[in-house]
Amino acid sequence: MLCRRCLLSTTIKDFLRIQKRCMKNSKKKANIIEERKDQVFQYVRENAKPTERLYVWGCATTGSLGVASYLKPAKGQRLMHCMRRPARLKFFDDNDIKVNGAACGYGFTIFLGKKGKEHCVFGTGINTNSQIGFHRLPHDKEKGIDYIIQPAKIALPFDNPDTTRVTQAACGRAHTILLTNNEGVYSMGNNAYGQCGRRIVEGEIYSSRQSSQIQRIQDLPTNIVKVVCGQDTLFLTKTGEVYSCGLGADGQTGLGHYDSEHRPTLVQGDLQGVKVKDIGGAVDCVLAVSENGDLFGWGNSEYNQLSMITDTTQVNVPRHLPVDRCGRIRKAVAGGSMCAVLTEKGHVYVWGYGLLGKGPNLESSNIPEKIPAALFGQHDIDAYSKLVDITCGIGHFMALTDSGNLYSWGKNRSGCLGLYIQRDQFYPLKVSMPAETHAIVCGVDHNVAFCRSFA
Repeated sequence: MLCRRCLLSTTIKDFLRIQKRCMKNSKKKANIIEERKDQVFQYVRENAKPTERLYVWGCATTGSLGVASYLKPAKGQRLMHCMRRPARLKFFDDNDIKVNGAACGYGFTIFLGKKGKEHCVFGTGINTNSQIGFHRLPHDKEKGIDYIIQPAKIALPFDNPDTTRVTQAACGRAHTILLTNNEGVYSMGNNAYGQCGRRIVEGEIYSSRQSSQIQRIQDLPTNIVKVVCGQDTLFLTKTGEVYSCGLGADGQTGLGHYDSEHRPTLVQGDLQGVKVKDIGGAVDCVLAVSENGDLFGWGNSEYNQLSMITDTTQVNVPRHLPVDRCGRIRKAVAGGSMCAVLTEKGHVYVWGYGLLGKGPNLESSNIPEKIPAALFGQHDIDAYSKLVDITCGIGHFMALTDSGNLYSWGKNRSGCLGLYIQRDQFYPLKVSMPAETHAIVCGVDHNVAFCRSFA
């Protein structure tokens, strides 16, 4: 039996022996790490450049995804009504796609690409109003094809086709606007309410060769830098002015009156004297961000989109929105019943009605509610991750981080969330992508992602 002093001495000796062994193991591990520093496992060659990849998902029935085999399956394949996960669009492996060169409408998609040395515009999906150009039926030269299931080149009536390039496309419910580098702005598709910026022709049949002309929009400034299409059309100039055209039944044109001449008109209200840097609106509510990071809004307010400034169901001229507690605004988007802003610090605030992203208990809010940063991967493991972009369809949102991670939430119509599930999503959830995403475009029920991959 050991005395207390011997027991204590033995314990100390054991402790010193264990400590010595641990130090020896630590040195051994350090030597191994030092030796392995020279062992570089290189999976990508030096100076390798990533390849641009295009991924699509959501409703496939309309042809808007541009994958012909979904609607005309080969033997052994099955008909694909919707794609619930990102799928690579291989059409553009042979036709270079312009970075960020896509626009999604209601069941159709426009792509800006390059075929050899020729710069082209392609369209796929619903074409009942010639919103992706006139593509005649083989047996009828006067009637156009209503559905196109893979990207088809659109013939454009440019004065100087060798030098004119389409720099941006915007798609609405059944019309498309094309912004060029030196020939102004062109429109095509349904013009029933003047949304194409031209005179309304009573009884016009938009699917016929005679009525499907792609026309240059008159009465617009020459310095247009961005176009946004919802139910109507908005134009942003380089100097920060906003022009609009269309019906504006819910006040979304911001003109405060019905424009019988249907020409693009300057939007004023609280925007008068303000330099606008960005505008957003997928349906009939519009948000604008000023150069100073202030927020303005007009249009439909049936779902609390603008209830912070009004008790009515619509606002027909731009009004300043008091969202000072959010901080400086970088970008704003508006869907069918909900709105969101991205701040310069990378935070997302949401309001309106629907699946806002803060769980099932928050269905409606008339003031901006912040979505916790942790839901976008901003935690201890990736503390420096920051949101750099946000966009939306009618009932879903997509948010992008600076590390190329994509998050989605909202109504999962036809699998448009890309999460490989059928249910709706109450919180932002990461979309599994086989490449790094750097841009995302949302439609009503489908999406297009621009990615970079070394594979």
